[in-house]
Parts: sequence; structure tokens; C-alpha cells
Amino acid sequence: MTAAAAASTIVWAGLRSEYATLPPHRDATTTGAYQIGIAFSGHRQLVREIDGSARRCDAPPGAVYVTGSSPITWLDVQDPTEALEIYPDLGLAEGLAGGPLELRPALGARDGVVFGLASMLRWVHVSGVTPTDIEGSTLAHRLIGHLIAAYGPGLPQMRGRGQLQPNAVDRVAAYVDANVAGPLTLDALAGTVALSSFHFARSFKAATGLTPQAFVTQHRLMVAKDRLLRSADTVTEIAVAVGFVNVSHFRRLFLRQFGMTPAQLRASA
Repeated sequence: MTAAAAASTIVWAGLRSEYATLPPHRDATTTGAYQIGIAFSGHRQLVREIDGSARRCDAPPGAVYVTGSSPITWLDVQDPTEALEIYPDLGLAEGLAGGPLELRPALGARDGVVFGLASMLRWVHVSGVTPTDIEGSTLAHRLIGHLIAAYGPGLPQMRGRGQLQPNAVDRVAAYVDANVAGPLTLDALAGTVALSSFHFARSFKAATGLTPQAFVTQHRLMVAKDRLLRSADTVTEIAVAVGFVNVSHFRRLFLRQFGMTPAQLRASA
């Protein structure tokens, strides 16, 4: 990210990740080439410019952006931003791809695998708890393998043993998004991809790095944060709307995830 200092940058074998929280701003920021990024915050009517062509667009929370050889410039960002950009090591990526890295750009995609892996990386940035060398390398391989399989045109699908296909994770993510108010059960999630609950839970974590429970919780908290910033609904109303019956539990999880209570978030905005 340029034109604004990243709150945190982490470099390890296989990738570099940049995490930032920014207030609304009109200055240009840039997402570099050959990266995969996610906006944990929603945006309305920001300007996206690629190769000199600019357009206004909305970006829902959780939107994923993949860049090829052309960077993206962002302008007139009218909402607070929480974003993570991940730059894979090109040598590792080309080794896994078996040749030069060619990526099909994606703008505002829904990608459950990226959401899961990026949520893990986000926690590393926010908590300051650095993973071990093997944990970092494994995450890098998992993310780059997905990047090549899902966004590398003409390349074979790369799937590790026991992992779900990327489109299966996306079906689960779409189901969670459509039924965020709940109830969401393990059986219902497994049913979206026609697997037993046991096999689904094991395969889902292998693909995303998160258990189904953690994935649903991360998604619910992300949606809640966006609604807190965009609506006049009470904290209790929003908690219930995203599937938390126990509002005190919601507040505790929110504080752990974002470092502030829902009320403090609204006050800061």
C-alpha cells in the first residue's frame, strides 16, 4: 500500500503481508501488482483506477481483489478502511505454477478460502503473535496454491489431499452470508457441499485454515462491524441480526477481534 503507511508489515518465507486501518481519505493509495487482498470493511462509491481507466464502485465487506501485472489505484475513499494485502514470493509462486506467474485479475470477488486464510493473517498482524517458520511456510504454500488454482488461467487445479475444491468453500461462504442471522449448524454447512459433518469439518479446515465455527464467527463479526458503521441500529439489534443471541458474548468477541467494544467503534467513527 502506498500513499499511506501500513499499520503492520510481515515478511516470511513465501509471502509479504501488509495490514492497514485508514480513516476516510481522498488521497490515492495503491495496491501493487501480483497480490491478493481483502477489504474487511465495506465501501460505497470509491474510485478504482486500473491502467488509466477509472470508475466508481461499491465494495462489500469481505471483497477480494487479485491483481495481475497492473496495480490498482484507489481514490475518494469515503469510509474507514481495514484491509490486508498479501504479496506472494514470485519465485515460490512460479515454482508451484511450473512457469511464469499469470493471474486473472478479480475485482470484488467472493472467495471463502481467501477469507479464511486472510483472517488468520489478520490475527497475526493485530495480535503480534508471530507464527513459527513451518506455520508461516505452510500458510504461504496454501494461499499461493489457491491463488494459482483459482486465478491462474489455463493452469490445472491444485488441491492438496483432503482439501475441498475452492468453489465448494465459496458455496459454504455464500450460504453463511445469506443466513448470517442463523441458526447455522455444522450439518447445514456440510449439506451445502453434500458431505458428512465429520469429513466436511476436517476438509474445510484443511482448505481455509479455520474451523467452520471460527469461519462463521469471523464472518459475523465482519458484518456486524460494517452495520455498526452504516446503520442507526442498536448494538443489541445488530448482534441479533448477525446471529448472536447472547449480546454480552458478542461484545466480548468483538472486543477481542477489533480491540474496542461496539460502542467504542461507533464513537471513534
